[in-house]
Amino acid sequence: MIYLDYQATTPLAPEAREAMLPWLGGPEGMGFANPHSPHRPGRAAAAIVEVAREQVAALLPPGGRVIFTSGATEALNLALAGSRSTRLAVSAIEHAAVLDSARAIDAAVSILPVSAQGLVDPARPIPTGTGLVAVMQVNNEIGTVQPVEALAEAAHAAGALFLCDAVQGAGKLAPPAGADMIAISAHKLYGPKGIGALWVRDGVALAPLIHGGGQEQGLRSGTLSPALCAGFGAAATIAAARMEEDARTVDALWNAARDILSRWTLNGSPEHRWRGNLNLRLPGLDVARLMSDVRNVAFSAGSACASGSGRPSHVLKAIGLSDSEAKASIRLGFGRYSDLGELVDACERIEAAAAVQGV
Repeated sequence: MIYLDYQATTPLAPEAREAMLPWLGGPEGMGFANPHSPHRPGRAAAAIVEVAREQVAALLPPGGRVIFTSGATEALNLALAGSRSTRLAVSAIEHAAVLDSARAIDAAVSILPVSAQGLVDPARPIPTGTGLVAVMQVNNEIGTVQPVEALAEAAHAAGALFLCDAVQGAGKLAPPAGADMIAISAHKLYGPKGIGALWVRDGVALAPLIHGGGQEQGLRSGTLSPALCAGFGAAATIAAARMEEDARTVDALWNAARDILSRWTLNGSPEHRWRGNLNLRLPGLDVARLMSDVRNVAFSAGSACASGSGRPSHVLKAIGLSDSEAKASIRLGFGRYSDLGELVDACERIEAAAAVQGV
């Protein structure tokens, strides 16, 4: 199987796995200890959590604090609900973790449109009275990179906080400068599933989303997993060290894929994007048949929403694609552990299978 679905999740880095093992526990050691307990094993577990917190914080701007969560979805919910803003403005191509969460809380929600390139215009006025603006750094479906610094400035000029979903950009790009809150996820940067973080700028006050024992600085109650924290921290450290090398790897993979799939149309900006995300369309393509014909390649249909209902992607619709164009789109995702030869093989098989369809 050739794995080309890096936007859904990334392989676990060997360094992250090794960092986790001592804290998974067992009869021979005390790595299983509760990091919130006052005894020595508990203090040792707490210490590794704080090491991991510093490692994750190194990926983010200075002048803020890291709150560990169960993932980016929880982090985004904490930011949206915890800000207690009564009016929100979110981009039309946000992840459902933002769009659905914004609609679920007691607040008015304005949608910021995007261009055909998949970009939010920082010059577009923000609705009066907006308390929080949410725009993601890198779109998970089409890979476009937003002008988040300019958008943060615009939000602040309007008197609003700026929240950035940096799940797809963390460890790959510089952190979104000017943001007041940033959500990231370990398993999108070669760390373990089940843990993420919300970075909160100093001076920004939030109300807790989960109540209980008051862990995580009173904002996120619940027992932390030292193993998950250690894996997250190690993955963050490796990502920071390999950022340029990983980018060069991705560029080479992108160029090889585009050479083979040259007749396919790119969805989203060709310039302002993370090149590990290749979202393409081919008129008349039957994506379900394509996925069946190329079963040994793991990639994503570009049309279905997260629920699997088969409705056209809200992201592809937001950039102006018709239903048929959205349903004729696919997403290929690759990264650090992708093999160039395997990628070429996969793209050749995808191109051949599309040709068999007569498109």
